[in-house]
Amino acid sequence: MTAAPPVVDHATWRTTLDELRRREKAATRELDAIAAQRRRLPMVRLPDYTLTGADGPVRLADLFDGRSQLITYHHMWSDGAEWQCGGCTGFTSQFTRLDFLDAYDARFVIVTNGPITEALAYKAKVGNQMDWYSAAGTTFGADVDAAPGEGFAVNVFLRDGDTVYRTWHTNGRGTEQLSHTFALIDLLPFGRQEEWQDSPDGWPQSPTYSKWLDSPAVAGLYGPTA
Repeated sequence: MTAAPPVVDHATWRTTLDELRRREKAATRELDAIAAQRRRLPMVRLPDYTLTGADGPVRLADLFDGRSQLITYHHMWSDGAEWQCGGCTGFTSQFTRLDFLDAYDARFVIVTNGPITEALAYKAKVGNQMDWYSAAGTTFGADVDAAPGEGFAVNVFLRDGDTVYRTWHTNGRGTEQLSHTFALIDLLPFGRQEEWQDSPDGWPQSPTYSKWLDSPAVAGLYGPTA
């Protein structure tokens, strides 16, 4: 190895780990407090949008599939492109088992501003397991901070009958809390190995995104020819 953490005796290692653990526990308590504040957020009533699913037009209220809570990931999209955003493709490929949300009266789906035929074809191409919907021809994307040609976004909604409310939104690095990939990689001694990170001298570092799976790689791992 060209670089590695210093080697110390077990007592020193345990002491330094305990120091870090205090910060980790403080961060966990802060995340608990943030979640508590999130549960107290107000909400805003939305219009009665009609999106498109695999079986045709579908009202936003029906995306809940009978549940009261809904999470949407707005996938970045370029009409007609062979490969869509690698970050979005890799991020959403993580979500293969979502049945646990049933116990919480919730559902998690993908929405894109692209045509539904392209979206469903791309879903099959990269082996994505989530349910996809299209907001093409509506203002839904723009109204939830994910307009055509703009970035990705996560939104959360609450349904009361046929009325839908928007309760929470994030984008950018705010979506990392939903990813298990970064959580695992951040545990490693070398971390993400990206140039922007604060790492000791000699640690391996690469340009940001360079180690991420791109869309063809995701298709190769999970698509129909995998």
